[in-house]
Amino acid sequence: MSSLPARTIRVEVPASTANLGSGFDALGMALSLHDTVFARVIDGPPGTATVSVAGQGAGMLPTDERHLVVRVVHDTLAELGIADLPALDLHCENNIPHSRGLGSSAAAIVAGIAIAHGLAGIDVRAAENVERALHLAAVREGHADNVAASMLGDFVVAWRESDRFRAVSVPAHPDVSPVAFVPQGESATNVTRGLLPERVPHADAAFAAGRAALAVHAITRDPSLLLAATDDRLHQDYRESAWPETVALVRALRAEGIAAAVSGAGPTVLALPSKNANAHEVAPDGFKALDLPVDRAGVRTHVES
Repeated sequence: MSSLPARTIRVEVPASTANLGSGFDALGMALSLHDTVFARVIDGPPGTATVSVAGQGAGMLPTDERHLVVRVVHDTLAELGIADLPALDLHCENNIPHSRGLGSSAAAIVAGIAIAHGLAGIDVRAAENVERALHLAAVREGHADNVAASMLGDFVVAWRESDRFRAVSVPAHPDVSPVAFVPQGESATNVTRGLLPERVPHADAAFAAGRAALAVHAITRDPSLLLAATDDRLHQDYRESAWPETVALVRALRAEGIAAAVSGAGPTVLALPSKNANAHEVAPDGFKALDLPVDRAGVRTHVES
């Protein structure tokens, strides 16, 4: 029998978009599309789990302790000093498309960390806890931009300081109105990262630094600068062979004066249109347009019993 109390934890985690064109592995944003996970401690062999999945991934994801959320719950409980791993029952209601560049794996990781904290009676968003929780999530994900957005909400700037992942959340301007163009095809981050060169020209690095700095100003203060701010020379063109239709849509949107970039590792396209622009008119067949306002809150944890 687990020493943890018998309570049900409900966690809601937003999707995320990363890079925003110029801010490779540094900039992210939480989007109003959510996965919800219900978790409770049950009687059973320690460390086991039963998982049900509705929505994205139903019939495809593991339904036992191999499920990513369960593995993250167990790892986080161990980090919190809880050695006796409980048996768990999880129900996942997934709305974030998988392998589309909208942070589905980051959302699962953040969900697992939040559930573990909730089961242990610890507020994951409290100032004394959130930095460690963010680091645990980023170590699992390999980079901090997506997990930071899902955990903290809003627009985030992420970085690595020595051996620690860190991030800050900054309010996006009210006129920042993300539109995601989601294709049917999937993408794998490990594959698309393999297309990136070991070195880039110094001029491209300088260009990226300037545009990433501009992106922080454009997203938080002056969205009229978003077209310039989201321009990229570090990663999108190198990955074109993985998703040519995605890069073509980015170029088509930008040719119409609409700020656009590949969302994360793709193949989703993120557009940040002005109030007077209709990005939906540019999208070709094969892409589903979703208006996804900025999620301001990040991960939410509710103790239900």
